[in-house]
Amino acid sequence: MSDTTRGTDGPGDGTRAVRAGLPEPVKHEPTLPGPVFAAHFHLPGDPTGPYTYGRDENPTWTLLERAVGELEAPGRDDVETLVFASGMAAISAVLFSQLRAGDAVVLPDDGYQALPLARAQLEAYGIEVRTAPTGGDAQLEVLEGAKLLWIETPSNPGLDVCDVRRLADAAHAQGALVAVDNTLATPLGQRPLELGADFAVASGTKQLTGHGDVLLGYVAGRDAEAMAAVRRWRKIVGAIPGPMEAWLAHRSIATLQLRVERQNATALRLAEALRERPEVTGLRYPGLPDDPAHKIASQQMRRYGCVVSFTLPSRDRADRFLDALRLVDDATSFGGVRSTAERRGRWGGDAVPEGFVRFSVGAEDPEDLIADVLRALDATAG
Repeated sequence: MSDTTRGTDGPGDGTRAVRAGLPEPVKHEPTLPGPVFAAHFHLPGDPTGPYTYGRDENPTWTLLERAVGELEAPGRDDVETLVFASGMAAISAVLFSQLRAGDAVVLPDDGYQALPLARAQLEAYGIEVRTAPTGGDAQLEVLEGAKLLWIETPSNPGLDVCDVRRLADAAHAQGALVAVDNTLATPLGQRPLELGADFAVASGTKQLTGHGDVLLGYVAGRDAEAMAAVRRWRKIVGAIPGPMEAWLAHRSIATLQLRVERQNATALRLAEALRERPEVTGLRYPGLPDDPAHKIASQQMRRYGCVVSFTLPSRDRADRFLDALRLVDDATSFGGVRSTAERRGRWGGDAVPEGFVRFSVGAEDPEDLIADVLRALDATAG
């Protein structure tokens, strides 16, 4: 992993995040225009021009889509980005716009908890669904004849990593499209389109916006025909973000690099501290040099994320540990400026031990957060 945020493709990540998607300056106008709430627009004569009806396009979405595109694919003008009402709306848009009855799709069997719901609906539509673990590039083994390969790396919640370029090359050789869920890494941690993917998909609810107050998703793609189908799906289903949510998301992106740097650095320090605890097993963080995913992660990721996962000896111990934390909210989701953690098994659906904890590191002072975690472990040792 590079230790710099500046690449050969232009400004550094901080500069890019602060400036992403801003319109050209106009005297007396705000640098980031406020949300446009219009359901319809003045439209005399033929319906031409960028804005006709609020389900199709919105100026606030346009600026946000431009911003996300500049982060996912800096310097490229052949990538289109579309924003959605949630991460699952974005995921569904790719799956259901690209697949037909009789097609086959490959999903990870250790991915986001809602993927099994999507699987059931795909199968109800006559689409064959194959699954394999993220680690070890195991999806290659079930790829033959598939129309779409869906990758989630790092996987949520287990934090396994696969070789995106290797899988993308293999899929393309067989005529399959490739989508990568980039939620956990964010565009500052990983750029799937540069690694060969056709789609980069993410929940903007998480670290991209980072404050736990916006539901949002997006799809960025480099195939015009495939993205036209995604756009058509958004129009048909109406899975559009509200203008206020889109504006809040764009505002929040300005601090993305600051938040990511702080959260990811603290996540590594927390993982190092947890590694010394005898009651902690199954510790995973791709940034640890001895993590099973570190080698490939260091080759394709620029940052390793803000999520650390580990297992405590029992369900009771994990629950007591979470209750003893003072600076960490017991809540689902991840990526926010306030640290959160949860016993993931309480939801069902994830193949994890009862004592498995997914810990999302926030922007608190590292010393305070780590001290709180170690104190909670000590307090619940009995």
